[in-house]
Amino acid sequence: MAAASIDLYLASSSPRRRELLAQLGLRPKRVVADTDETPTPGETPAAYVTRIAQAKARAGWASLRAPERLSLPLLAADTAVVVDDHILGKPVDAERALQMLALLSGRSHSVLTAVSILSAGTTAHSQAPRERQLLVRTDVQMRRITRHEALAYWASGEPRDKAGAYALQGRGAVFVEAICGSYSNVVGLPLFETARLLREHGIDPLAG
Repeated sequence: MAAASIDLYLASSSPRRRELLAQLGLRPKRVVADTDETPTPGETPAAYVTRIAQAKARAGWASLRAPERLSLPLLAADTAVVVDDHILGKPVDAERALQMLALLSGRSHSVLTAVSILSAGTTAHSQAPRERQLLVRTDVQMRRITRHEALAYWASGEPRDKAGAYALQGRGAVFVEAICGSYSNVVGLPLFETARLLREHGIDPLAG
C-alpha cells in the first residue's frame, strides 16, 4: 500500500497533529469527539492527559458507524505543558501569556502527551475495540526571557492558541536552549512512539 493512501480517523481538531501525521504519509479523517476536559481533584498531569486522550478516543469511536469501525483505526491524543506539577493551558490574554513565559523563563519544564488508539476487535463477533495507550514526556530547557521579548512574542500572534504560550516549531524556538526527548512530542504528537503504536493496529507508514 502506498504511503499516500494510508488513512485513519483522528479525534482531534489540532492542525499540528494533522501536519505531524502528514509527515508519516498519513491522511487522517477528523471525527468529532466532544469530551469534558475538566481536571479531577488531586489528578496528576500524567493521569489527566492519559484520561483525556482515552476519553477523546472513545467518544470519537462512538461517533463512527459500524462499517467505519471495521475499516480504520482511530487515534486521539492530549498534550500538556507542565511546570511544578501544574498544567499550563492556552493563554486567554496578554497578561496570562506574560505570566506563563515568566514562569518558563530560565528553567526546565515538561511536555506530556498521551496517545490512545482504537481499532476493531480481533474477531468478527467482537464488540469491544482493541485499545492501546502510551504516554511520552519531553523535558524542555528555556533560556531567560525578558519582558520586552515576551511582549514582542505575544504581538506576533503565535502564542495565542499554544499551551504554555509558546511554539517550539515557530518563533518560540528562540527561547529553547535544549530538549531531552521527542521534539515532535512538544509540537503535539510523538511520531516515533505513535508510528510504533500504529503498526500494532495494522498501519505501517513505511509499507510499500
